[in-house]
Amino acid sequence: MKPLIRAALLTAALTIPTAMNAESQRVNPFMEPYGTKYEIPAFDRIQYSDYLPAINKGLEIKRGEIKAIAENPAEPTFENTILAMEKSGKLLSEVMRVFGSLCETDNTPEMQELSETIYPLVSAASDEVKMNPRLFERVKKLYDKRDQLGLKPYEVRAIELSYKDFVRNGALLSQADKDALMEVNKALTDLFLKYNKNLLAATNSFELVVDSKADLAGIPAGIVATAAAEAKERGKDGKWVFTLHAPSRLPVLKYADSRAVREKMYKGYINLASQAPYDNRPIIGEIVKLRARKAAILGYKDFASYMTDNVMAKTPEAATDLLMKIWTPAVNRAKEEIVEMTDYARGEGQNITIEPWDYYYYAEKVRAKKFDLDENEVSAYFALDNVRKGIFTLAEKLYGVKFTEMPDAPKYNPEVIVYDVTDAKSGEHVAVFMTDYFPRATKRQGAWMDELRGSFADADGTVQRPIVYNVGNFTRPAGDTPALLTVDEVETMFHEFGHGLHGMLSRAKLRSQSGTNTDRDFVELPSQITEHWAMEPELLKDFAFHYKTGEVIPTELINKLQAASTHNQGFTTTELAGAALLDLAWGAVNPAEGDNIDVDAFEKQVADRLGMPKEIAYRYRSPYFKHVFGSDGYASGYYTYLWAEVLDTDGFELFAQKGVFDPETARSFKENILEMGGSEDPMELYVRFRGHQPSVDALLRNRGLIPSSTPAQGGDISTKGGL
Repeated sequence: MKPLIRAALLTAALTIPTAMNAESQRVNPFMEPYGTKYEIPAFDRIQYSDYLPAINKGLEIKRGEIKAIAENPAEPTFENTILAMEKSGKLLSEVMRVFGSLCETDNTPEMQELSETIYPLVSAASDEVKMNPRLFERVKKLYDKRDQLGLKPYEVRAIELSYKDFVRNGALLSQADKDALMEVNKALTDLFLKYNKNLLAATNSFELVVDSKADLAGIPAGIVATAAAEAKERGKDGKWVFTLHAPSRLPVLKYADSRAVREKMYKGYINLASQAPYDNRPIIGEIVKLRARKAAILGYKDFASYMTDNVMAKTPEAATDLLMKIWTPAVNRAKEEIVEMTDYARGEGQNITIEPWDYYYYAEKVRAKKFDLDENEVSAYFALDNVRKGIFTLAEKLYGVKFTEMPDAPKYNPEVIVYDVTDAKSGEHVAVFMTDYFPRATKRQGAWMDELRGSFADADGTVQRPIVYNVGNFTRPAGDTPALLTVDEVETMFHEFGHGLHGMLSRAKLRSQSGTNTDRDFVELPSQITEHWAMEPELLKDFAFHYKTGEVIPTELINKLQAASTHNQGFTTTELAGAALLDLAWGAVNPAEGDNIDVDAFEKQVADRLGMPKEIAYRYRSPYFKHVFGSDGYASGYYTYLWAEVLDTDGFELFAQKGVFDPETARSFKENILEMGGSEDPMELYVRFRGHQPSVDALLRNRGLIPSSTPAQGGDISTKGGL
């Protein structure tokens, strides 16, 4: 028994008898309906001790259901095999969704200890299903005659995806290879847990302590006030403490006049999780070896080929080809930006060579000079609550849904706000939506969307609507000043809300095809296209009000924002494309079992081969590249952000032509993209909405890397889709 869990149980055992009696009568909240509106998880009643018993019970039920499906004497049909598998494991799924969400948002020591037991259990159980020969036999029978069964297109697609999923998880392997694959999967699960634990601990252990007020010059007053409060909380009253969380780190890099302070912050971030006791580099080496072994067992030349096989790209070469079409113009623009920044610095009497810790600072100085734009002035119009109202206004204008707060709804943290999402015309319940926007020591960095419950619509009329949440690490309020967001933070909120809309508005029939359950290189389309509205004048007038005066954002300021929208895109695109290319390079590595993998040397080798400017680093270095090494989620798939950006920029050009709130264009996007989820081939869905295949030129125009007058060519991402 783990020490912390043991201590918790001991504490419970030492309570007074009345409490013991009450506890003995207590029902595990996972073992019965929550009894809440819309069956929102009863967070107020869930205890650490509830998870493992509920998961064990869920695994027991799931195994029984799978056994019944596999041993069914009747001929396989869509209903008694594919649909039955879809419906199996309800309890397990519900518990794991709650547990998984809290592992990311409230990862206490107790949760970390539970993770070490629970994730390997669930991973092994998943392997049991995917390697069940009798179950696979039934799926294969359906697959072999899928075109003769008179099924609907989404049902045929479900069979095809199920078959491929089984094959990709070892169904065709010998028993010896199955056993080997299961060992690899178990080892990877353990390594992901260690990687994520190290990353969280390393992030929380870093602090940049500033003793002198002079070293704070240039940093916005609100950020300084937050740093003072952080210092006081850490027992360093009278000083200022900055952390690696983006709302603290980025203002230092952007605004601190002290070059030494910027350098300390930059090096703290760039070396994150690269030093004892939280060094992730040895873990990365083991992950890379195991992934290569997994790919070899399954018959792929490398892990990148395995991961791209069942998405739009099909091959790592196709993904790389797209990235290189973006890379060259991005690097060329970055070199121009470096010259601009060098000239600015020298004009101010600073005879320096631009270093990576100077980039944000001088990019901001050049932007202010070129466009007469002060980001602090802009942020005054972006109070977080107003921006949240802005995304809700967007959803109502485009898709006819409205958001009503549910103040009494259960929540996993007091800072969470819960909304009832309804159809604006009919009043029909559409979804539950939660927001959780501020940093915590137990929350991982970044921003994301996920579901506590997915959606489906059974043939018998049973409908389940989703529970979706957005998480961020945005700037906190400081004193009497509300949380004021940067332009980047505003766009991030819109981005994650786009993912949220994908989940909330889904009308897919099957759980496995609902919402964001689609190809990885397609899933970012709804999120990234939603970002385009963040700076649209028509919408800004609805939510961008000065937090002190209530004044609507002036047209002049909007014009400046739009004029500056492509500023520094050489840097932004280079660091993003560089990270994507690094990820694919890791996926192509096939080391021998005993090879020592030098992570730093490998990153440098890739950067040198690409000709990456020395002033720019990867967006994420490998020790904190959680997308790639914290799970298999985006491994050999970080390119998807740029792949999807080709789609979203091309798609938004249609909105720009027709009108950003054009009802017909919005209806088409909603019906063909948001509602469909993964029900059909993604490229077919896109073409149905857009009228043609997308062109990379749209992305280059949007980022200002080619002239806006360059016409769309179409067809630069020509695929047969995700199967």
